[in-house]
Amino acid sequence: MIRTAKLSFLSLSAICTTLLVQPVAQAADMFVYDVQNAPTICNAAPVLNRITRNFAYQVRHVPNLPQVAIADFNHIHLRRSEATSQRWPIARHYCSAKVTLSNGYEHDIAYLIEEGQGFAAMGGANVEFCVSGFDRWLVYNAGCRVLK
Repeated sequence: MIRTAKLSFLSLSAICTTLLVQPVAQAADMFVYDVQNAPTICNAAPVLNRITRNFAYQVRHVPNLPQVAIADFNHIHLRRSEATSQRWPIARHYCSAKVTLSNGYEHDIAYLIEEGQGFAAMGGANVEFCVSGFDRWLVYNAGCRVLK
């Protein structure tokens, strides 16, 4: 029994070491920004790339969504920004824009960027987004209100 436990511990140790050594996020997803430059956060390439990639995944895996892709972002602006505080230690930036899809139609998009929420809270950000008309299960409420 001791031998089995020892092998299990060694196997677990090897798996954890492998996971820690492997890159968790692509270099394009890792970005650091200054709160003083909040308006440029909304149009940062890593943010827009992540939204584009995750939207492509969403339309492939959610039933009855049109098979389209984001072709372009327009009218990008910061709606509001919440700095870190003792009550909420995560800085948040609420952005909105218009996206042109591959079918030529334009839709509103709302997205949230949370600072320091990458892997192990280091070097990245969490990005949540909602494209109007594509929130089939109303995760972000009707009209993407949660992210506005």
